[in-house]
Amino acid sequence: MSDFTLASRLDAALGGRTAGSLERAFGMRTAGDLLAHYPRRYARRGELTPIDSLVVGDQVTIVAEVVGASERKMRQRRGSIVEIIITDGHGRMSLTFFNQAWRLGALKQGAQGIFSGKVGEYRDGKQLTHPDYVLFDDVDDARMNAEAYANAPIPIYPATASVPSFAIQKSVDLILDGLGPVDDPLPEDLRQRQGLLPAREALERIHRPDFEDQVPPAVRTLRMHEALVLQTALLQQRQFVRALSATSRPGGELLTRFDEALPFPRTPDQIAVGDRIAADLVGDWPMNRLVQGEVGSGKTLVALRAMLQVAQSGGQSALIAPTEVLAGQHVRSIARMLGPELAPRLMPTLLTGQLTAAERRRAALRVASGQALIVVGTHALLSDSTTFADLGLVVVDEQHRFGVEQRETLRAKGTSPHALVLTATPIPRTVAMTVFGDLDVSTIRTMPTGRAGVQTFVAPVAEKPGWFGRVWERVAEEVAAGHQAFVVCPAIDAEATTAAKATDDPDALVEDTASTRVRWGVVQAEQLLAQHPSFSSIRVAVLHGKMPGDEKDAIMRAYAAGEIDVLVATTVIEVGVDVPNASAMIILEADRFGVSQLHQLRGRVGRGSVPGVCLLVTEAAPGTPARERVEAVAATSDGFELAEEDLRLRGEGDVLGDAQSGVRSSLRLLRVVKDADLIALARQEGEAILENDPALLRHPGLAAAIERRLDTVERAALAKN
Repeated sequence: MSDFTLASRLDAALGGRTAGSLERAFGMRTAGDLLAHYPRRYARRGELTPIDSLVVGDQVTIVAEVVGASERKMRQRRGSIVEIIITDGHGRMSLTFFNQAWRLGALKQGAQGIFSGKVGEYRDGKQLTHPDYVLFDDVDDARMNAEAYANAPIPIYPATASVPSFAIQKSVDLILDGLGPVDDPLPEDLRQRQGLLPAREALERIHRPDFEDQVPPAVRTLRMHEALVLQTALLQQRQFVRALSATSRPGGELLTRFDEALPFPRTPDQIAVGDRIAADLVGDWPMNRLVQGEVGSGKTLVALRAMLQVAQSGGQSALIAPTEVLAGQHVRSIARMLGPELAPRLMPTLLTGQLTAAERRRAALRVASGQALIVVGTHALLSDSTTFADLGLVVVDEQHRFGVEQRETLRAKGTSPHALVLTATPIPRTVAMTVFGDLDVSTIRTMPTGRAGVQTFVAPVAEKPGWFGRVWERVAEEVAAGHQAFVVCPAIDAEATTAAKATDDPDALVEDTASTRVRWGVVQAEQLLAQHPSFSSIRVAVLHGKMPGDEKDAIMRAYAAGEIDVLVATTVIEVGVDVPNASAMIILEADRFGVSQLHQLRGRVGRGSVPGVCLLVTEAAPGTPARERVEAVAATSDGFELAEEDLRLRGEGDVLGDAQSGVRSSLRLLRVVKDADLIALARQEGEAILENDPALLRHPGLAAAIERRLDTVERAALAKN
């Protein structure tokens, strides 16, 4: 009888100490967790090499005999050095081990075997320090096995200081030696059609290949395992949502009156997406829809129409925004769009942490009584003290700013409310399929007419220092023409803190810039402009995330009213800030931001009839990834094209982020760019499987793989999106 299954606990299989180390380092608890920790690459021990032709620095494998062994104390510190002398009959060299006197027990004179390591030099002689070795009973056996040993790939695992790769390999070997049959998550016909390996064989070959060419088929098989498990789990979640019953929210005179009062026609995409949402709201199950669209494409209008449809039956809508500035702007914008007749009926209500205790009590009472049919807020909406009379629709603005726990907390305040998730960060198809596979995705591509648009230029001030002065002259020219400008910095105070700690936004990038030290913070930019002769009569203000909420709101109101000419800010103004008179966006150290961030920031200007200009100031050298990001943004204003480029440049690890906690942020072998076709195939297969076998009763291997892959926390995270 086999000792282990994939569900076996590691502490029972490996012992408490080893299992504890693996759990602390990697969160592993079962044999399946360990075997899903795949090698990141493979090394080779090196060709068999005669000792007298060894080259320092080479990775080598030799067959040799021990001719001497000794131990001596270290001079400068405590401990000892074991030195083993070996020969292959043509030359001699030493093996060195520090504080491992027990090696003398096996490496006695006359012992023969295979020794592998990197050649070093000591006192004019060649040596291997802490080499790998295998000893044999006789030299003939050693020589017969030497070639295979030298060429067998060595798995190198993602490791930590406390759990090195060789320790992981040792644990994997122990588990594989005792592992019994493995139920295959792939249906037999799929496996045959795709020419994939049985599950047990794939695990064996990826962890213990005899030859390098055994690895790619194993990787291809396990990649399909991961894709099918993930897609089927997402599809199961969609099934779960569709099994819930929702309150039907048909439209009526509120929506009709709103549409009749609109001063502009809706775009074709706004109409198409609006019709889809309207149908969702009268469906048998709760809507679970993601709407993605360019900055300024009209997502808020689409969401507001959904709120009106819900309000027709007395239902409430809650819109959660990532910042108080954006929440305040949303509630003002919604009240303005509703107009003097509809606004009093729906009573748009702001609920944020910046309100006074009295204001917050009044707002909470309007929400709890059902008087406020539209509620806009920040994390204050999640508070236990915030209750709704009839929460019918949850709208999440800028989904990437919220984790699933926060979204679920809000949804739990209603009975199976409809959910609408908005994002102005276009999502590549494969990411949408992988990260939001349980949501229906709608896209608004067409833009409203009458927008002047934005021209974007790179200002490479390292190569052309004179351009830095021209940037500020350009800002002064825009202000002289009666317009306003933003200046965005990657930090609050560059002098006070390091780049990593100074950023208002954790998404800001610093890994490949010329220096990790931020040069421009809000403080430094404000000081520069205060001393600039062209800015003596220009009204400059600052805005960043560390300021009190009421102060931030007051500054944004003043800027929107035209009382401030230039706003120097961090990325707190990245999303949702709408000032049609703003025409210039200056982004200092633009290379410290991601592609999607730069595109979002650029979208703050050119929103009205005033043409916008965006200057991306950078010192990044040509040809570096940092400079590529900046140039990619300048090359196109198409957010969807940029999303694909962002994915190519940064990789899905950054694009997926950690906010999508659980399964979605922990892809192992799957890569959403490279494996787009595989993901699409897995989704088709998953749909076919669930259509014929919704409970996976005839697919026990797949059901078990989903159960293993999604622990309780991940399953809950998946359900909460």
